[in-house]
Amino acid sequence: MKLHPRRLIAASTAMIMAVGFAVATARSASAAADVTLYASPSGSGSACTQSAPCALTGAQSAVRALSPSTSGANVTVVLAGGTYRLSSTWAFGSEDSGSTGHPVLWRAAPGTRPVISGASQVTGWSRVGSSEVWSTPVPAGSATRQLYVNGTKAPVAQASTASLGFTGSWLTSATGYDISGDSKASAWFAALSPAQVAGVEFTYPGGNGAWTHSRCKAAGYANGRLTMAQPCWSNVTARVTVPQRSGDLPNMDKNTRPTMIENAEALLRPGQWFLDTSGSRLYYQPMAGQNVNDLTVELPRLESLLQGAGTLSAPLHDVTFQGLQFSHATWNAPSGPEGFADVQSNLRMTGATPNQGMCHFSTPYGSCPWGAITQPLANVAFTAATNVTLTGNRFTGLGGAGLSVMYGSKNTLISGNEFTDIASTGLLLGCTHDPNPTNSNPALDPNEPSVIKENCTPDAARVSGDTIGTNEILTDTTVSDNVIHNVGTDYNSAPGITLLFSRGTKIVHNNLFDLPYTAITGGVIQGHVDNASHPQNSVNINENNTISNNLFHDYMSTLKDGGAIYLEGHQAQYYDAAGNPTTYDRADPVQTLAHGMQVQGNVAFNGRNTNFTYYDDAGSEWINWQGNVAFSAGEKSGGCSATGHIWFTDNYLSARHSAYECDPAIDTHASGNISIPATPKPGDLSTGLLANAGVTSKYAALTADIGPRIHYVSPATGSNQVLIGGEGFTSGAQVSAGSTRLAASDVQVLSSGFITATVPAGTTASQISVTNRLDDTDPSIAYSGFSAHANRGYGDYNNDIHYATADGSTATYSFSGDFIQVFGEQYTDQGANVPVYSAGGLGTGNHTIVITTRSPATSSRSSASRTRTRATSASPSTAAPSRSSAPSPPTGSATPTSPSTPPAGSARATTPS
Repeated sequence: MKLHPRRLIAASTAMIMAVGFAVATARSASAAADVTLYASPSGSGSACTQSAPCALTGAQSAVRALSPSTSGANVTVVLAGGTYRLSSTWAFGSEDSGSTGHPVLWRAAPGTRPVISGASQVTGWSRVGSSEVWSTPVPAGSATRQLYVNGTKAPVAQASTASLGFTGSWLTSATGYDISGDSKASAWFAALSPAQVAGVEFTYPGGNGAWTHSRCKAAGYANGRLTMAQPCWSNVTARVTVPQRSGDLPNMDKNTRPTMIENAEALLRPGQWFLDTSGSRLYYQPMAGQNVNDLTVELPRLESLLQGAGTLSAPLHDVTFQGLQFSHATWNAPSGPEGFADVQSNLRMTGATPNQGMCHFSTPYGSCPWGAITQPLANVAFTAATNVTLTGNRFTGLGGAGLSVMYGSKNTLISGNEFTDIASTGLLLGCTHDPNPTNSNPALDPNEPSVIKENCTPDAARVSGDTIGTNEILTDTTVSDNVIHNVGTDYNSAPGITLLFSRGTKIVHNNLFDLPYTAITGGVIQGHVDNASHPQNSVNINENNTISNNLFHDYMSTLKDGGAIYLEGHQAQYYDAAGNPTTYDRADPVQTLAHGMQVQGNVAFNGRNTNFTYYDDAGSEWINWQGNVAFSAGEKSGGCSATGHIWFTDNYLSARHSAYECDPAIDTHASGNISIPATPKPGDLSTGLLANAGVTSKYAALTADIGPRIHYVSPATGSNQVLIGGEGFTSGAQVSAGSTRLAASDVQVLSSGFITATVPAGTTASQISVTNRLDDTDPSIAYSGFSAHANRGYGDYNNDIHYATADGSTATYSFSGDFIQVFGEQYTDQGANVPVYSAGGLGTGNHTIVITTRSPATSSRSSASRTRTRATSASPSTAAPSRSSAPSPPTGSATPTSPSTPPAGSARATTPS
């Protein structure tokens, strides 16, 4: 949720409130060693008290002075609401640690969402001549690939080659393109200065395979010849082949015309921007109806917002970050000559030589695995960190990956967070350069330790004294109850979650949706020299990892050749029948599979361009697919060039399974799988599996803030039951068929993602809508001056109310969507269950409703329950949305206890501009 205090939805409040507003409770100081410090965006000094808060840096110094890692003190730092504009990376090291069981807690103040920002606000606009373009000076050295206008990422200046009329021939030349056969393209580039040409970026969706989205810059233009930036151009068009490969990582045809041309002032269209880095000036062309001087424009400056980096011998440990928002950072490397030479899953080639990562992989085997491709920068990152928790945070408006954890980190908990509006992957676990840090024969690759330090940490000098071994393995990471959506906005090959090399990782009970590519990928790249014929070329340390009980839908919306879960390479170490480590040729299948990848209880639907829903690709082995569900989720499950040792049992599938193509696998085992329709109804599959997939009930509010949104409605059964799939369903969800609200007994909320309902005969999918009703006790409602009361016996919703008797009392709730309704009572003892205020047509975006008591002469009760509505857009015959609508927000209303003396007040609803 985002609070826009300048744009409130106000309502009168002599009523009983059943809406919820986030009130986080400060941890009580129960022991002498408990210390609470305070920080605010305007803080200063060193007192760090509630009345005299510090800046972030001051609060961090105060924590260090307390030495909580040795004193055992419980230290909490409370961050006031507002935006913390960082001048440099917020850096944490071992000196910022807590102690076992007593983590240092950095948390949001109750009812707030502090924003950790790497941007500066831009003002001082002036019109460029008589054009529709406006500009403003920015600090020298400004560089960014993103700009945020009123909280939304604005597109950089761009146009398709088709729209520019570039339809002539683009042929290969010694340094790039010969475009002399395209008169319009030649004239366009000839009109640019050399500096302007060097800023132009070309995009190639699908250029290096249907799963890729490469980008390269031009370097110069003369006489019909475009010179392309190196090494990007060679890395995209001149990749070398390797012996014993298992799957193609193709070159792009050098005659390929780019799909889009970006980053030139001449391309500016309404809503787009351009940064002249040499002239230190920002340009923006407002959209219709926008006044540029009324816009909130954020220009990212930093690439790293939060960096937690210890060493293997002295890790950062026992730190928790709770309730914060990380926003407005960029990632500028793709703007350089290396560009974005996509290989797979946002991993790219950057080396000046075209054989990056191939080394001498096959002589001897396993010595330097092909696959050390460069991973994206994460704007929040942890290395050599132990017992770090990130919970209840929001990662949004980011130009790199959202969050990464690697290099010897242990016992990391990532729970209850939202990842959205992220240019690259949402969450990156592991490092491409450390598949085998336990190499027992360093003579095979004497440079491996330094390669790991240089590529898996932010500062190789800081970890120069580390000895690399099992201590470097990413271990026991838990990723649970997170919501990941709308990532890969700039680099479409980004998965929601990328898992590289680790042990004991658990990715469970997450919701991943609205994704351009695969939802979760694991072991990517490592297996592209392995298959059943040569299974041991590249080895790694993977074992005991789990991907279970997650909910996936509306993934693979842009690219192709991916799935809900995509796995490659070795997923287990080898064990004999007694459970002891052994060699590949002596592996016991039962014991080894028990240490392999466990993929269980996941549910996937609406896989747009999916070929294999549950995908075992090149070199994949020792994987247990069990009890998963997939409908309208892809053509099949199986893979290409898998090594084997794969079990596929007791799954519910609407498409065929065990489709192992390309090179045959050594062995696969399928049993107990159940075929279901592509549009399953209640009874066609286990409702228990549906109920257990996705975020657990404790974190249902995460999706409720996004929804309710319907993405699927099944055909009705003979008894008129339908299955509804989507996001944001709460336990109080109400279902309507047209104007008829169904009885509570006809609705069963299985989870935040599924509902079964009995509807009137003849009801169509487009008539079905879902409304969430929030109880007044919900913690997302912030009260001031209200009191709680229960068990009045008047039919109050859930038998409780919040009421206020003092003028100026408020109840505040932030939401997204286009409709809100508040319930209260219109006269004493009526029961706080009557709609008393509603506002619709708010438009998509973030809103806030404030209910205020303004009746000095009358005590007032407010009982409000939040309602959010969204009409379904699923067709029962195809289970695909036939139309799209924004999530409907709650409704708010306020009513007096006595109709004869209504409180003074007003109700107003606006959409943030």
